[in-house]
Amino acid sequence: MKRDKHIYIGLDLHKFQHTAVIVDCWFEKLGEKTIQNKPTAFPILLEYVNKYLTEGLTPVFGLEDVGGYGRDLALYLIEQGYIVKFVNSSLSNAERNSYAMTEKNDSWDAQCVADVLIRKLPYLPDATPSDIHWIIAQLVGRRNALVKAQTALKNQLHMQLNYHYPSYKDFFSEVDGITALAFWESYPSPSHLKGVTMEGLRTFLLEASNNACSTRKAEKILSLVQADGEVKREYQTSRDFIIQSMVRNISYTKQEIKKMDKELKVTIQKLGMQLETMPGIDTVTSSALIAEIGDVYRFTNSDKLARYQA
Repeated sequence: MKRDKHIYIGLDLHKFQHTAVIVDCWFEKLGEKTIQNKPTAFPILLEYVNKYLTEGLTPVFGLEDVGGYGRDLALYLIEQGYIVKFVNSSLSNAERNSYAMTEKNDSWDAQCVADVLIRKLPYLPDATPSDIHWIIAQLVGRRNALVKAQTALKNQLHMQLNYHYPSYKDFFSEVDGITALAFWESYPSPSHLKGVTMEGLRTFLLEASNNACSTRKAEKILSLVQADGEVKREYQTSRDFIIQSMVRNISYTKQEIKKMDKELKVTIQKLGMQLETMPGIDTVTSSALIAEIGDVYRFTNSDKLARYQA
């Protein structure tokens, strides 16, 4: 590509609006336009850019982010047949830092992207936002949020159980296991165990655990509760409700994570990469790798992939 055959549009991208700066091949600023980040505003940007086009010139757009806030604009420009380049933020940061007096505003950031376009045009990769890689990244992000919420809920449950059952850690191997959650919901505090016989608790635990819990487990729980002593306090009903609410929330989040894993498995299979056939790579790990790397075919060899840093 010959530099003097283009005008260069650098874009500073944000959640609600984008700022575009138009520069010619001699780094002279021609114009600036801010638009809203919504599809109906994208033609307004093109209309503005076209004012600076003369015969023989074509526009080149540079975006730092083609997978997040800039995704819709990148797709729109590509669909319209324009040249769209991905400008790594490290390049635009280096451009900005090359000046003795650095600025930090949308206009200057966009101009730095445009300057990188001029200097590095032959070496910049085409913007290729991929729907399937994007949605995998979104699914992975949602799963990570669910896992984080699950961890927070589990920690909160530990705190509340400590008030009600001082020896609760000896009840079950996992505080949020299926049997444990069933127990906490039905018996959120020792007062709910009053009048419950060992045989009655045994029957409950057998049903909750699909016959995995023995009579010994029921005996152990009742014995520990008795050894702990009286823990009932004022507003016990509300305290019990807190634990039951947490249990419901944990159970729901667990189900959502299972559904997310199923959706991820179906989605990554469409890529045909078969990462899960490798030892130690499951659906969660393979989807996280895909979300981090994106389209692996953009790397010309394995060495470039190995050197990649998101």
